[in-house]
Formats: sequence, C-alpha cells, structure tokens
Amino acid sequence: MEIQLIDKGLLEELHEKAGSSERKRMNFDLRTTAEDGSQRMLNVLELGTKVAIHRHVKTSETVVCLEGCLDEVFYEELPTVDCGGPVHDGERALDETAFVEVARFRICPREGKFGIQIPKMAWHTVEVHEPSTIFEAKDGGWETIKSFVHGS
Repeated sequence: MEIQLIDKGLLEELHEKAGSSERKRMNFDLRTTAEDGSQRMLNVLELGTKVAIHRHVKTSETVVCLEGCLDEVFYEELPTVDCGGPVHDGERALDETAFVEVARFRICPREGKFGIQIPKMAWHTVEVHEPSTIFEAKDGGWETIKSFVHGS
C-alpha cells in the first residue's frame, strides 16, 4: 500500500518545478493506477502561466484551490466572427479572438472562496493572481485531458 501525503513539502517541490518550467505550471497525478478511470490531480500554477481557452466535452470539472488566488474565467464563442479558419478544434480555442468573456469568479481560500464546479461544455481558462495550487477532478481517463495538461 502506497500512501501519498499532500503536505507543504510536496507543494513546495511542485512550485519549484513549475517555476523553472517554460509553461510556469506543474501537475501531480493523484490516480492510483494507470487504469484508474478518473482524473484527479494537483495543478500548481505560477504567475505568468497561460492556459488556453478550452472546454471539456464529456465531463464537468471540479476545481478546489488549496493555496493562492486565481480567477476562473468563462467565455462564449462568437458565432459571427470570421477568423479565416477554424475557431476551435472541438475542445481548445484555436483563435481566442472569436471568444468573449461572460463571467469571472475569484477562487481564493483566504477570502472563503474555495472552489468551483465547471459545467461540461463551458469554455474557460484561469488567470493566476499569485502562485496557486488547485485540485482538479474530472470523469474519464487521463487520455481525455492529456493534451490540456501537457500541450497547452
């Protein structure tokens, strides 16, 4: 039996790795096996990280902020904008100018705002105000989100 303690030491290690990464973020997989059919992870987000506007077509997403402060930002696609090409690939915005911000929610444990439930199909991203650690949970296997975790 392997027990994973989520403590200050783990978060400090993840922040160090995130700070030295090009994307300014680092995730930590909390699944128990590669066959685990859920998606559970810690995601450390440093100042300057960019997450493409994206959505999850097959699942909602639960985000709980353990430390830091960020905004979860929601968008709608502008159907009349002609970008000269595709606007999205189904799950990720290819041209963010074809989206308009419609809502913004502060997630900050110090302010008593601990998390958010993101509905399936909702276009969203995050804006990081200070180094943050979030816990994310979604339905489905890791392959469903790998492109967002590693590629955006």
